[in-house]
This record gives sequence, C-alpha cells and structure tokens, in this order.
Amino acid sequence: MADKPGPISKGDLVQSFERGLAVIRAFDGHGPELTLTEVAELAGVTRAAARRFLLTLAEVGYVHTDGKRFWLRPRILELGNAFLSSQGLAEVARPHIDRLVAEVDDSAALCVLEDDEIVYVCLVRTPARRIMALNVAIGSRIPAHPSSMGRVLLAFQPDEWRAEYLKRVELQPFTPRTVKEPAKLGAILDRVRADDYALVDQELDLGLRSIAVPLRHENGAVYASLNVSMHSTRRSKEEMRAQLLAPLRHTATEIEADLRAIARRRRSFAVGDEDGA
Repeated sequence: MADKPGPISKGDLVQSFERGLAVIRAFDGHGPELTLTEVAELAGVTRAAARRFLLTLAEVGYVHTDGKRFWLRPRILELGNAFLSSQGLAEVARPHIDRLVAEVDDSAALCVLEDDEIVYVCLVRTPARRIMALNVAIGSRIPAHPSSMGRVLLAFQPDEWRAEYLKRVELQPFTPRTVKEPAKLGAILDRVRADDYALVDQELDLGLRSIAVPLRHENGAVYASLNVSMHSTRRSKEEMRAQLLAPLRHTATEIEADLRAIARRRRSFAVGDEDGA
C-alpha cells in the first residue's frame, strides 16, 4: 500500500522552514543585492530572524555578503536544478534540441552551472562527426570560463559574485587561445551580458567553435545555457552569428515555454488538491 501523507494540520508545518523559503524568495525580482532590512520587509519576518536565516544560508554557500548587503550565490541553482530535474529538463529539451541539430547540421548541448563548472544536461551530436578531443557526455563537468555555455551562465551572475569569481578562479589554459587574464575575461562577460549570447573560438579545444544563448525563468533569471558547436572549418564567426543565433534563440524560447507550462500545470494540480482536501 502506498504511503499516503494524509490531511495536513497546522501542527505538521515547520514555520521556520516556511520563513526561510520566504527569505530566499525575497530576492526574486527585487534586484540581485538586498540589505538586511529589505530582506526582512520583503520576507515578512523580523530583522533578527532575517539575519539568522541569511547567515545560515551564507554558511551553507547559498548566500554571500559584504557585511551590509546580501546576494544569492550560484549554488542556489541547486534548488532550481532539483526542480528542473524533477520536471525532466533533459526530456523536455531533447526533442527541441533534436530539431535544432537537424536544422543546423551541427552538435548542440544544454548545460547548467554548478559552482565554477558547467554540467552537461543534454547533448545531441551530429552523426559520424567528432569535433572535440575532450570526451564529454551527459553529466560531464568542465570549467565554465573557456566555454560558450559557461560564459553565458557566468555573465548573468550578480556583479559581486563575478568579481569574487574572477579573483579566485584559476584560468586553466586549455589551448593557446584560452583567455588567461581575469580582467580580460571580465570584459568578455560584460559583452556577453550586453549581447545576450557568447561565441568562443578554440579556447576550450583547438578546432572547436561554439555559440550559446541563455534559458530564463519567468522572472528573467538565467538557469541554463544552450549551444551549437562545430569544427572551425565549418563556419566563420560571422556565419555563426548570422546563421545560428536565430534558431538557437527560438529553441531556447520553446524549451522555456514547455517548462513554464509544466510548472503551471503542477501549480494548478496543487491548488486542486488543496481545494479537494
């Protein structure tokens, strides 16, 4: 017999957990940085409670602070990635990426950011065309800095996190073309944010070019990145922009729409369950 939770009473609820989630949600749509007072007001908790929750979140790596302001760190994406995994991000994205690969006749992948690395969630290669010496597969992790998907995901992190990242990261030179100066990488990330895409030319692997775009939640937060990659002889950088940006962005929009529709249906079912309880 299935283990059914039964009716929920107020005694079953953990109010401190509920308030902690409210503190996290305070950052939703209200800017990347908030003061303690702002968090308390937005979350509907006291300053003392907000401080305890924020310090706890900082201790486990979900929040960073300069002593006056607080902002979410990329590790908070673990919570979102758990949701995306439960929705079957790869399963939702795969048909769209299959169509993209058939249209452009080049390989494509979808990644998320975990710490300073990207993790491959979905990967579709063109038949009989190997373009990378690196052996990547679903679940593979590589440093974010020399990849187009990584640069998209890094570019849309809060400014303070990016500054800290550029101070601590070791910019491993995968090829002679890999950017090794933090200041130069920072300028590149600024351009990626302004352009809303990243193009990387043989910095991760000699002969490999790739171009990537972001996937966003309804509130605009970037949670994944989609790319198309190929051998450098296939297309020039100008041809990549002209021929691939539109289909990439269209595919990203379709994946976003499907995930939002799934989320709306689940919310609707949850409300229905509460009404029928």
